[in-house]
Amino acid sequence: MTGAQARQRFAAAWVARLSTVDSGGRPHLVPIVFALSGSTVYTAVDAKPKRGKPLRRLANIAANPRVSVLVDHYTEDWTSLWWVRADGAARVLAVTDPEGRVAVDLLTARYPQYRTEPPPGPVIAIDVDNWVHWAASATAAPATR
Repeated sequence: MTGAQARQRFAAAWVARLSTVDSGGRPHLVPIVFALSGSTVYTAVDAKPKRGKPLRRLANIAANPRVSVLVDHYTEDWTSLWWVRADGAARVLAVTDPEGRVAVDLLTARYPQYRTEPPPGPVIAIDVDNWVHWAASATAAPATR
């Protein structure tokens, strides 16, 4: 898998995992929906019920903005396995911020569930500075929805 193919697979994935770290070095991992625009990954806090407020991912980003976002493809045919990780610096934006509005528009266009109830935010913008990828074989197929 080439770097360009890795980014294409990342962008086409429906769900990812966001990894943050708190000020004490404890990791926190949550599934997210996202949109990729250029080298920026956007995700937003949506209206689904959350376990706690304030959200740990937001507190962790305030303490340490370095994050990773992982997309992977699993199948019982292990020759088709692959993953792509985007590492970068996260920023928290209000949905009223111009970039926050763009992010919500991207997410709403991508996920039909958001068309009736757009995410109230805040928005997390991740400026990717490192792409890492792996595939079990050169012919590992991209994931399908």
